[in-house]
Amino acid sequence: MLAGLDIIFLTLSTAEFIIGMLGNAFIGLVNCSEWVKNRKISLADFILICLAISRIAQLLVSWFESFMMGLSPLFFSTYKLAKSITLLWRITHHLATWFSTCLSIFYLLKIAQFSHSLFLWLRWRMNRVVLAILVFSLFFLLFDFLMLETFNDLFSNVDAMDESNLTLYIYESKTFYVKTLILLSFSYIIPIILSLTSLLLLFLSLVKHIRNLQLNSMGSRDSSTQAHKKAIKMVMSFLFLFTVHFFSIQLSNWMFFLFWNKKITKFIMLAVYVFPSSHSLILILGNSKLRQTALKVLCNLRLTK
Repeated sequence: MLAGLDIIFLTLSTAEFIIGMLGNAFIGLVNCSEWVKNRKISLADFILICLAISRIAQLLVSWFESFMMGLSPLFFSTYKLAKSITLLWRITHHLATWFSTCLSIFYLLKIAQFSHSLFLWLRWRMNRVVLAILVFSLFFLLFDFLMLETFNDLFSNVDAMDESNLTLYIYESKTFYVKTLILLSFSYIIPIILSLTSLLLLFLSLVKHIRNLQLNSMGSRDSSTQAHKKAIKMVMSFLFLFTVHFFSIQLSNWMFFLFWNKKITKFIMLAVYVFPSSHSLILILGNSKLRQTALKVLCNLRLTK
């Protein structure tokens, strides 16, 4: 029988899962239909499609993990299942994070206005820049695989040991576990730095643009200013949600190791859903095409009632 807190945990995780799936599926379907209709696709729409697909896969893995923890924690603790879920979660989370980072860089190169030769060189080669970033991210994914394989060997040794040696082995392995968590956290640093740099450069470009408008006695409500502000909001929302997501993952990892099968660990994991679920809604509201399509869908649903 499930306890009351387990039922609440499963209900909340399922609700966040459904919201995230609907939002990301909507983004993917709208952009794919435009791709088929026009027989061509912009770089922004392509990034959104890839991001939506990776988010859907990430939500599926996270929901399955939450379902196993709420329904049968002992079943989840088996070595083969834990290894498979950890590997799938790491892959989907890595792809979703780097596609979001590519979207931030796209906003910077598309909207910001700088006359520096390096910036102009990057803007003219925007497609190649995004592709190079994705290829570069594969090296971090390989690094994650190596670290996870080392950690899985530790987990398998714990699973195979008899009870008399288990306590001593776990105590000696705590230092290794701490180092593993720290090293795995390094893969988040580069996306944060790239997105933060994009945000700062967009802000500087906006300040420079407004100053030029004031010098020319023009208003500050032109299309470029609005595009700057919209891009800054999108990148800021990504950084905020990703920060919450990052710290919730780190906290849940520590709580999971120190207090296995404690109720608080499960509810901390609910914050992991905030990033893939909420960010998809922000992307819909910040994109005029997606927003208008969503409004049409809502109007049609109301008319059918």
